[in-house]
Amino acid sequence: MPSTMIAAPASPKFSDPDMTASTAVAAADLTRLCIVGCGTMGRAILSGLLESGLIADRGISVTACVSNEDSAAALRDEYAAAVKSGAVAVEFGNNVAAVANAQAVILCTKPQVAQGVLSEDGMPEALGEGKLLISLLAGVRIAQLEAWVPAGTHVVRAMPNTPCRIREGMTVLSARAALPPALKAFARTIFATLGRCRYLDEKHMDPVTALSGSGPAFACVVLEALADGGVMMGLPRDVAIELAAQALQGAARLVLQSGDHPAMVKDSVTTPGGCTIAGLLTMEDGKIRSTLARTIQEATTVASTLGNKQDAKK
Repeated sequence: MPSTMIAAPASPKFSDPDMTASTAVAAADLTRLCIVGCGTMGRAILSGLLESGLIADRGISVTACVSNEDSAAALRDEYAAAVKSGAVAVEFGNNVAAVANAQAVILCTKPQVAQGVLSEDGMPEALGEGKLLISLLAGVRIAQLEAWVPAGTHVVRAMPNTPCRIREGMTVLSARAALPPALKAFARTIFATLGRCRYLDEKHMDPVTALSGSGPAFACVVLEALADGGVMMGLPRDVAIELAAQALQGAARLVLQSGDHPAMVKDSVTTPGGCTIAGLLTMEDGKIRSTLARTIQEATTVASTLGNKQDAKK
């Protein structure tokens, strides 16, 4: 099965209604970024910044922080050219110094260790002066984050998903209404290098976590089931997976690019008495619509409890 089946976009494509000329200039002034906890998603962000040309275009320098020397060595090898050029620096066990030198900080640690990281000796001082903190902590609310950082720190909550690793992701951001437009635009610019990005009110973040954050896992169950059907009817496994994946990718892009309702796309494939309507009726017999909808409902319920677990640890 070809490994390059899904092509990444050549450049970030987004429309920002808040990006006025003056806001764009102010956002461009933010050139020192720190990623604390540079694991899978942190590396996705770093790769997106590099591949999109944003680091080179804006002269951004990024410090990637990890917890041990082995992880640091692996990062230096993975981004050797960027490290050599000075665009990327890698640190381990030195979060405070890296945050102090940064103008914006992306927090990618596990939720259960985040409060400890933010309360390290010297961290409140490092986070002072109205810096931007972008949190990727699932379920941790803006109010909780604000309680962990000094007053005046600007907090943005972000929920990306795993396709960000190939710059085909979806990221939803949420922030207080008082967030300065330049910081709002800067956060959007960062995540727009990884795919699509938009702002929503924080009240929507639990269903966003369920639908967008967990959605790739649910989609892969559907993909695998379609491929299993192909295998049952005689297709080689690798061919069945490729056909199923491309069918889902193509249908999704058709909906996004055309703006058509998914039902319109479905109906355009469905001819009277044909194989598509026969298959659709079988899906309806299996209650696939209600099962998938209830899946999002249940995942949202669980997502809503994640922040409560962090409160309980206080």
